[in-house]
Amino acid sequence: MATGADIELGPGGSAGRQTRTLMGVASAHWLSHVHIMVLPPLFPVLNSQLGLSYIQLGFVMAVFGVVSGLTQVPMGVLVDRFGARGILLTGLCCGGAAFMAMGIYPTYPMLLAGAVVAGFANSVYHPSDYALLSTGMDERRMGRAFSIHTFAGFLGGAITPVMMAFIVARYDVQTALIVAGAFGPVIALLLIVIGLPDSRIDLNRNPDIPAAKPATFRDVCTPAILMLMVFFVLLGLSTNGINGFGVSALITGYSVDYQTASLAVTFFLGFGAVGVLAGGYLADKTDRHGLVAAGCFALNAIIVFAIAVLTPPTFVLMAMLGAAGFFAGLIAPSRDMLVRKAAPKGAAGRAFGIVSTGFNIGSIIGPMIYGYIMDLSLPRVVFMVSACFMIATVLLAIATERREAKAR
Repeated sequence: MATGADIELGPGGSAGRQTRTLMGVASAHWLSHVHIMVLPPLFPVLNSQLGLSYIQLGFVMAVFGVVSGLTQVPMGVLVDRFGARGILLTGLCCGGAAFMAMGIYPTYPMLLAGAVVAGFANSVYHPSDYALLSTGMDERRMGRAFSIHTFAGFLGGAITPVMMAFIVARYDVQTALIVAGAFGPVIALLLIVIGLPDSRIDLNRNPDIPAAKPATFRDVCTPAILMLMVFFVLLGLSTNGINGFGVSALITGYSVDYQTASLAVTFFLGFGAVGVLAGGYLADKTDRHGLVAAGCFALNAIIVFAIAVLTPPTFVLMAMLGAAGFFAGLIAPSRDMLVRKAAPKGAAGRAFGIVSTGFNIGSIIGPMIYGYIMDLSLPRVVFMVSACFMIATVLLAIATERREAKAR
């Protein structure tokens, strides 16, 4: 006869299910950030080979953001109603197909069409991932679970500029796009093989307590959630300049070559991944998540503004970008905990869908702003504008913390 410990720790029990949930969600989130970062490092190559302006390339990313933003909340509704697993698998395959099509037919119309499909696929990840984690992980380790999930995403974004530069240098831009797309169906198959549990299985709910009444959209769309959506808009705008146009800005404004610029952005994203892991432990140790976000982004703004006005040696520039990335990553688990605390029970998909729309709004506006700046040949202003958005993020994080303190 199985004991309580066997059920809790066995491969088919709670511990095994949590491990498969975390592995599957982290793998999917890794790919989502790979796909977000595929095109920006290729902008200098697409600019020269296809004769596209930076504003045109920025428009491709804006299309991606518009589609993802419009479908994020509906996707959250579908996740809460039907479960996250099937929707997540669909997104992985659609995103992979989009980038493979761009590689097979590398034209501007195909870039735009691919951005539409990839944007739809991107809308799947946050509602699905956070619903799976919120219902499938131990409450006591939720901050660390969020940090591992976010770490995987940062890691995917961090390796992508170097991976794209490596493939382009040895093959061509078409091969780089096809390889990036092929990861989609491969990871979808991996999730099927490991048996990713669905979000409708809630390990945190006591079976002796009746399930709560499903939350309505009005219950989810609270002032706290709307404030966090604006917070996500500012987060997206503050990091979009470095993520999307950092390689191009470093090449034209700091006299570094393509490979070095790609490595510098990888430092920003890679140390961000390290910061995320540290932030997971911090998020589990404190309830002052708004103050964590404000302090880290204040330091981030100082570093990025210094990059805008100074011309440091290459190794110092990389160290500064690494430090900025670390502080950007450190806030991510606290950011996610703020959303989870504000979300009604059983509505994680919709809550994260709404706030993640803020990222998409930033992804719509940001590429146009930074693309226009680059077409004006003002690469240093990319970092200056990014620092200004970081300061705005700090102010809103302080306001969020004050609201949380009054609620307590």
